[in-house]
This record gives sequence, structure tokens and C-alpha cells, in this order.
Amino acid sequence: MIEWSEADLAVRGAVRDFIEKEIRPHVDELETGAMPPYDIVRKLFGAFGIDAMAADALKKELDRERTGAQRDRSGGDGSGMGGMAAVVFSEIAGVSLGVVAAVGVSLGLGAGTIRAKGTLAQKERWLPKLVTFEHVAAWAITEPESGSDAFGGMRTTVRRDGDEYILKGRKTFITNGPDADVIVVYAKLDEGDDTPLRDKKVLTFVLEKGMPGLIQSKAFKKMGMMSSPTGELTFDGIRLSRDHLLGETEDTSDGRDSARENFGTERVGVAILSLGIIEECLRLCTDYARSRELWGKPISDFQLIQLKLAKMEVARINVRNMVFRSIEMAAQGRSPSLGEASAMKWYSSEAATEVAMEAVQLFGGNGYMAEYRVEQLARDAKSLMIYAGSNEVQITHVAKGLLAQAP
Repeated sequence: MIEWSEADLAVRGAVRDFIEKEIRPHVDELETGAMPPYDIVRKLFGAFGIDAMAADALKKELDRERTGAQRDRSGGDGSGMGGMAAVVFSEIAGVSLGVVAAVGVSLGLGAGTIRAKGTLAQKERWLPKLVTFEHVAAWAITEPESGSDAFGGMRTTVRRDGDEYILKGRKTFITNGPDADVIVVYAKLDEGDDTPLRDKKVLTFVLEKGMPGLIQSKAFKKMGMMSSPTGELTFDGIRLSRDHLLGETEDTSDGRDSARENFGTERVGVAILSLGIIEECLRLCTDYARSRELWGKPISDFQLIQLKLAKMEVARINVRNMVFRSIEMAAQGRSPSLGEASAMKWYSSEAATEVAMEAVQLFGGNGYMAEYRVEQLARDAKSLMIYAGSNEVQITHVAKGLLAQAP
């Protein structure tokens, strides 16, 4: 795949119309947190029939599972990023990155984990309202003392109490945390033995808003991605029955494996978000360079300005090709390795940040003003270098992937 298909381009045109009518007029409210992103996402799903398609696909999937039929993977595994989704997410990311983060975490990580690891009863219980975005999900793994060392530094624990579990601990920097209806939580199993906490088994649980002992904080104030509510979760002795344990048995609830699978998906998603930011920066800068005059001629005539634009175009091509590769792999039912996904995340987020900062520089004093929007894009792009695992950690994964290959 070296170009968007005709269908992708048609979707892109429709998405751009939606953005102009439903998102751009509300950017200031989204950026201050005065307007949560969820109703906009629901309107998007309704306008494009995404909610109906998702509900129909889920119904067919659950019907097959009930009858024991094999899932048809000829067109991909259903979890990959197809062209339509990539177009939608990248276009919106260039205008309001937080809106995409809200829906991406809810569907890709929250609902996606339940879909991949849950029992049929658990899927029937939580997925119907999640896939249509009637309900919002959060995915909680990061803690105050365990950012990039997610498993080793994890302090949130569960202990058995008869046929139930008691959950205690905290999670932080949780996208959708303040508002989530459903929360996927990773915790260490405390069996009261001498096993170091770092090495204890990780279990995955599904929580619901309003549970006794569940505290969802107000949204944090952030440097960027401000249209995405991010907060802290506190688990103050939450009592959980076994049907809240994902997979419903400790043997099948291997939290480390399910989290690692999500790391790859999340990092590929960063490339798509980066592409949206790069394309919006390039559009804004090209228009500005044509219209802004200096010493009697447009600044687009100056070679240094041309160099900035040319570098932005190279970044756009490179990141877009990475996105195309992920789409092709998804269509074949494959996913990038963790090392490859980390390379995509590392390169694309740095490229987006560099492009956005150069956009601010190209606009000069205007670029530092919120009215011209490139300053928002610069703040949003920077978040992608930390989001989904800091870039320093991505480098380690890329290197480990290379060294693990047979000579």
C-alpha cells in the first residue's frame, strides 16, 4: 500500500467536514477541559454509522463464540488499525489530539483487553455498551512509582478473601480515569508468601464506576492533550467477586501478556496520531508561508523557510509509510513485533515534535500565540514522546528486538 484508497479518501473528506462543523468550533472549550470529548465521539460514531457497525460486528463475534465456530481471520484479526480508522484518527489528531486519545484508550485498550481475554459472559456484560461508546473505558497500569517499569514497580495488590478478592492501591495518569464507566486494572497477587513483590503474578480485573472503595479523581491539568481527561484512581479495599477477574481464573488471567500485547497496539497508534499532527502543521505552515510577507515578498521565497517545509514533508512521508505498513500487516492478520512498534512510536513522536516546534518557529511571534494553533500542536506532539512509554524505553525495546534475532 503506497497510497490511500479511493474509499479512504472519501472517508477523509467526510471526516474533514465533520471536524469543521463539530470539533474546530469547540477547540477552546475542549482545550480548557470545559467540554469533555465523549459527546463529540458519540456524535462522530452516529454520523458515520460506526456505532451500528461495531454493534453488528460484536453480535456476530459473540454468536460465533456461543456456537464454538472459528473466527474468520482472512481479512485481519479485527484488532489491527485499518485504513478507515487510521484516516479518522489521524485527521482528528491534527485538531484535537485528546479526543482521539479518549476513544483510542476506551476501544483499543479497555474494550480490546476484555475482547481478547474475557470470558463469553464478561464480553456480553461489558462490550455492547463499550464498542458503541455509550460507555467509556479506562486502562489502568501506570502508578505513581512505576511509569516505564510498569510491572516491576507495581504496588497495587489483590489478595484472596474466600471466593473474592480485595483490591488496594493507586493508578495515575489514567486516560478517561475521571469519567470511565468501566476500568481494566492490573494488580499484583499478594499470597502472603516471601516472593518479592516485583516477581508476583499480575492479574487483570474489570471494575465499574460506583463500586464501594473506588475513587476517581478530577482531571489533571496538563501541558498538552488537554482535551483528554486524565486522572488518578484509588482502590480503597474494593471487594471483587471472581466474575470481575478477567478470564475468571488465575491461570488464564496473565496480566503481563495482555498488557504487552496492548503496548504494541498503543505504540502503532502513536504513529497514526503523529501523522495527523505533522500533516496539520504542514498545512498551516504552507498556507502561512504563502501569505506572510517580509521585505516585500512572501516568506515562502526564502530558502530557510523552504528548508523547513521540505523537512516537514520528508517527515510526513516517512511516518505515513510506517502507518501504511501497519495497515497492510493488520489486513494480513499480523501485528508488528514489540521492537518494531517501539521503533514506530519512537521515530514518529520525535518527528511530530520536531515538525511542530519548527512550525512555531516558522510562524515567529504568531506561533507563540494560541490563536494560531501551532503552539497547541507543539504541546500535543510533545506528549507523544512520553505517552505509551517514554521514548527512552522504546530505544531499549528496539535494541532488544534486534539482539534477540538469530544471527
